[in-house]
Amino acid sequence: MDYGLWTMDYPETIRYLYSQLPLFTRDGPSAYKADLTNTIELCRRLANPQDKFKSVHVAGTNGKGSTSHMLAAILQVAGYKTGLYTSPHLKDFRERIRINGQMISKREVIDFVTAHRHDFNEIKPSFFEMTVALAFDIFSREKVDIAIIEVGLGGRLDSTNIITPLLSVITNIGWDHMNMLGNTLQLIAGEKAGIIKPGVPIIIGEYQPEVADIFIDKASHETTTLTFASELFEVGSQRSEIRDQRSEVGGERSEVRDQRLGLHAKEFLEIHITPTQDSRLKTIDLRLDLPGVYQLKNVKTVLAAVNELRRQGFIITDEHIKTALRQVKTLTGLHGRWETLNKNPLTICDTGHNPEGIREVLKNISAVPYTQLHFVMGVVNDKDISQILSMLPKEAVYYFCRPDIPRGLEAESLKQKAESAGLDGDVYPSVKAALESAQNKAGENDLVFIGGSTFVVAEVV
Repeated sequence: MDYGLWTMDYPETIRYLYSQLPLFTRDGPSAYKADLTNTIELCRRLANPQDKFKSVHVAGTNGKGSTSHMLAAILQVAGYKTGLYTSPHLKDFRERIRINGQMISKREVIDFVTAHRHDFNEIKPSFFEMTVALAFDIFSREKVDIAIIEVGLGGRLDSTNIITPLLSVITNIGWDHMNMLGNTLQLIAGEKAGIIKPGVPIIIGEYQPEVADIFIDKASHETTTLTFASELFEVGSQRSEIRDQRSEVGGERSEVRDQRLGLHAKEFLEIHITPTQDSRLKTIDLRLDLPGVYQLKNVKTVLAAVNELRRQGFIITDEHIKTALRQVKTLTGLHGRWETLNKNPLTICDTGHNPEGIREVLKNISAVPYTQLHFVMGVVNDKDISQILSMLPKEAVYYFCRPDIPRGLEAESLKQKAESAGLDGDVYPSVKAALESAQNKAGENDLVFIGGSTFVVAEVV
């Protein structure tokens, strides 16, 4: 099809974007442009929309999506017109760009691509670079009060890094995308520290001794303030009459409501927050609709960001925080974070896909009472999964499948790698077939879990 001479509808527009632009989910590292030139030029032709709205920049190996959605929810409830840019999407391209939780319209996507096809032909941006420019253009035209901008990959050379935000956030550092960011935590931290800018306060979610000095030195060089959120708050349990389930997360204990389904009976996490330092936030009890215990770390990061935004004049009350965190999924459309899909058999999915993310997933799994674990698993083909496979429970029954993307690892190859790690299971022709088999075989008290890749979760939510 000659897209240059075609007036496109929405499906054709999306096909054009997927077929004409380098796409990371299809092409892998070759689609990653480790250079800001294309984004700078594309935004120059759009009259630099990134300079026309306030923003918060969020990076990190794990938790940056949840953190971004929680911040957006809080700002929405506080009455601010809030843009939210995240990636990747699960079902619909427009999930990446939201205003007050609502996806942008199909017409806005069509009009942007139609108006700038010639720019794309000249600049040859990646899919991600184009999407970032689209988000910035819409946030500018819609005059958002503030936008939460999630980094796509890394930080220093990520397309989003042309913004000058009010605040920068880095959730944590872990092993992911080593072929592009570096093969040590220090190198990965250095890339993510690239979002730290002169005079822009920086919040680091977790104090990690092996990389802390990299952030401290970078903040000092940029003459800005640095806060470790993990040192700012203590997370404990909200008092409750029901105290049957306790979970340990990095030394932090959370008591949560429990029924037969344990930690996840009501899909809410009850949290008691106490500041350990001078803070604009007082002791507060929260009810979070993202139940994974790893969210305790993310909540600290979010509250540290709220503290800083309050210092900069944003009016955000404790009641705003409480109201927003009770309904993050409803307010922002977030899915795939320790999400219960079915109660009989209990079926849960999570997008954790690197060693640190899988470690947190396994903590959640261990907190759920079950007789047998059925693990539906698929991965991409350009990552070393040996560390992940070595972590997985050998007593589980595995259902190996391939996510429906070009980068998906063939299920038979995954099975062979898994068998070398002592994991046993069968191969299925699709994620759907694997899930159906797992649910059919699961007993009343069994747990079915779906994960290993964001793209596997995308096929079931």
